[in-house]
Amino acid sequence: MTATKGRYGVHGGQYVPETLMPNLIALEAGYQAAREDRAFTANLEAGLREFVGRATPLYFARRLSQGYDGNVYLKREDLAHTGAHKINNALGQAMLAQRMGKTRIVAETGAGQHGVATAAACARLGLDCTVYMGALDCERQRPNVQRMQLLGARVVPCEAGSRNLKVAINEAIRDWISHPDDTHYLIGSVVGPHPYPAIVRDFQSVIGREARAQILERTGTLPDAVIACVGGGSNAMGLFAGFVADATELHGVEAGGDGRGHAAPLSHGSIGVLHGAMQYLLQDEDGQILNTHSIAPGLDYPGVGPEHGGLKDTRRAQYHVVGDAEALAAFHELARLEGLIPALESSHALAFAKRLLKQRPGLTVIVNLSGRGDKDLPALMATGGPECEVGEVKSEVSNG
Repeated sequence: MTATKGRYGVHGGQYVPETLMPNLIALEAGYQAAREDRAFTANLEAGLREFVGRATPLYFARRLSQGYDGNVYLKREDLAHTGAHKINNALGQAMLAQRMGKTRIVAETGAGQHGVATAAACARLGLDCTVYMGALDCERQRPNVQRMQLLGARVVPCEAGSRNLKVAINEAIRDWISHPDDTHYLIGSVVGPHPYPAIVRDFQSVIGREARAQILERTGTLPDAVIACVGGGSNAMGLFAGFVADATELHGVEAGGDGRGHAAPLSHGSIGVLHGAMQYLLQDEDGQILNTHSIAPGLDYPGVGPEHGGLKDTRRAQYHVVGDAEALAAFHELARLEGLIPALESSHALAFAKRLLKQRPGLTVIVNLSGRGDKDLPALMATGGPECEVGEVKSEVSNG
């Protein structure tokens, strides 16, 4: 490994046990070969079109735009198969693993969407699938646990420590180390050791490529800004990839939590090593990883993809913090103004879009609606969400 391999400034690299290096070397070689294989590329494009349902629409949110004092376009990743952007990467990596001769997939999941997407991709390709999920997230995202099981995946609740995404990643890595020959670890975000951040970004870059072409077709110009939520950061990197070479502003939105805790390493963290890569982390002065909190399970992670660290350090992207209450307000606004129920993760990006447009009216922005909110309904009801008036339905039976 050279000093600059897989680096985004100081971020990235390969901080892994020596036993994993052969896997990473083989993965990088396999990915490079797949990229140059026209048949693989054509099969992936066909899968994205026929199985995932791409291209996803770019939707002009007219009523929301009026309320936000700007022009808000939503990239509708919520309409992709399984309900989120995660399927783009899951399908790509599963096809790559199969090309490399792997027969078994392990994955981690937080909000459950990556787990569902991985289970669906494995079912399509006939691969064995095991998904690790924090026990707390299993409780918060029970519908997605059931969906994974229906798709044939084995779901393993992780009870250790914080019982969330960080623990699930730890367990998935342990499994991969124990089964290096037949198993591929299908990472769900732009995290982990090189080459994972680049692989996941590349498979998610279809979001940005489509959004760029769609906004040019609709308006004739590029947007002033693109906005996406950031946990690990894959949906944001996918959107940013289409605009990073342009003058368009890139805005990532982290989880500010509820005042008792947050999940915003780019805004409040310091540089350290987690899950095989140098990155911004939430850690104490002794380097111990801090517990995180967000109402959105997919943002509840103490680290962030290393390329986001590079974009922050070079000031090419700006990162912001939105708390639970602000995200919930944006969730309800989109539902009532546009008839769309967003994921709580995406609601953080929507909330920042409103904040930005109130400060700078008239901008044209694209918000990545990275997933739909069906999975979040139990958690939303637990917050005491909006009162629903349920009228009694009476039926009259005629004797005549």
